[in-house]
Amino acid sequence: MKILHTSDWHLGQSFFTKSRKNEHAAFLKWLLQQVEMHQIDAIIVAGDVFDTGTPPSYARELYHAFIGELQGMQCTLVVLGGNHDSVSVLNESKALLKYLNSHVIASTYGEISDQVITLNNRQGKPSAVLCAVPFIRPRDVIVSEAGQSATDKRQALGDAIKQHYGELYKEALTLRAGLVRNEKPGESETPPAIPIIATGHLTALGVSQSESVRDIYIGTLEGFDASGFPPADYIALGHIHRPQKVSKSEHIRYSGSPIPLSFDELNTQKQVVLVEFEPTSTTPNISTLPVPRFQAMEVIKGDLQTIEHAINTSETIETNKDPVWLCIEVETQDYLTDLQQRIQNVLEGKNAEILQLKRVRQKAVKSLSEKQNVQLSELSVNDVFEARLALESFEDTLDETSPNPDMPLSFTDTASPPTGAPPQMKLSRISRIRQLFTDAVELVHTNDEDLENTSSTSLLGASNNSPASSNSQDGTTAMQGSVEPAGQTQTSQTQPKQTQPKQTEKGEE
Repeated sequence: MKILHTSDWHLGQSFFTKSRKNEHAAFLKWLLQQVEMHQIDAIIVAGDVFDTGTPPSYARELYHAFIGELQGMQCTLVVLGGNHDSVSVLNESKALLKYLNSHVIASTYGEISDQVITLNNRQGKPSAVLCAVPFIRPRDVIVSEAGQSATDKRQALGDAIKQHYGELYKEALTLRAGLVRNEKPGESETPPAIPIIATGHLTALGVSQSESVRDIYIGTLEGFDASGFPPADYIALGHIHRPQKVSKSEHIRYSGSPIPLSFDELNTQKQVVLVEFEPTSTTPNISTLPVPRFQAMEVIKGDLQTIEHAINTSETIETNKDPVWLCIEVETQDYLTDLQQRIQNVLEGKNAEILQLKRVRQKAVKSLSEKQNVQLSELSVNDVFEARLALESFEDTLDETSPNPDMPLSFTDTASPPTGAPPQMKLSRISRIRQLFTDAVELVHTNDEDLENTSSTSLLGASNNSPASSNSQDGTTAMQGSVEPAGQTQTSQTQPKQTQPKQTEKGEE
């Protein structure tokens, strides 16, 4: 059994206004060549097939054309939904793709048995069992209620994800036992070795991320502990764009994205993972297939003289027939009003385009009132927010790690705490402002249809005391934490959600 593990295609991505259509088309053509060359039995795409919940038409055309080409190669395709994907977009062609030897698991909603798949080899013989786990949305695995602390939310979500994996693995064991029993006598001298494979689209603790990776967890759950994964023979993960192992385990891997999705990924060799199982063993033989670079890209750093020399001597710029995409990082403390024009003059007549130009300063900007001039494009959203927050005066503010949970809500909504208020009240106000800002940024990154069924507390600080509905499939809540007013009494706990009954004609986020 040979399986190709890939993820994070992000079809339809706009990269500094540049389309990635040609790169994606070239990658999919290359991937089909690998299927034929290595006689691949199955391809697992571990989430983020598309870059947005409303992908452009050419992205959908590439997706469906690839499936059509693959269908004639006796290779099974399994597509998992990611945090960038729209559940409804993936589900709209799910029923049709079943007839093209393709399985689409857009969300965890539905029957557990539908998320455990038998993978056949090219001869049509069952050769592996797959626990197909896409991006896990909190509303699909927990019932969220008001009144929980950040610790409660982190623990509840982590436990619910672990429980979901456990349920699927148990179902996979049952399915595998049935497949072994159905093996006809005489077909083999020993019982067939059928491995169990699991997937996931999440952030595992301790992984190395890149600029293009979006945080996806609610509350303070920064990552999922690898000890929560089931004892599967191979675990194919997506969401992190740098290929890597998890917890130094050979069999738990991120394949990474097939093309660089940000300039800081250029120093990483893109790849897909080839996982092979011998007929008599469930121990995987793992190797990687390097993905070619389909678009020339380069990062050039230094002062103006260094950059000019690097551009004039660049082999990449000199030898490529298509324009090279450049990220220029100018190391200078001076504010150069004509910086853009200077770089353009250096590039005159060169086969290159500047997609990103930024000034690298030795010291990060701490306040908007600093004497040095700073271009807005050089700052991240968090830089601007922290600089603006630094202009406010919060006297006697304590260590931010020890807020007072008993502070009344009214203190957070006033211009300043009451006269004589303890420092903890001022601290809680700063923490509250930062939490509201974090939630606002996450909402900006949320798909429109994700907002239709949101049950999070309002960003204005109003407490939603009614339990969030977890059964509706007309919308979704992105993996972001609801904000409770400081000092609100804890009235309930998050409980793992029971498996939902399958609903016909429902699957929208």
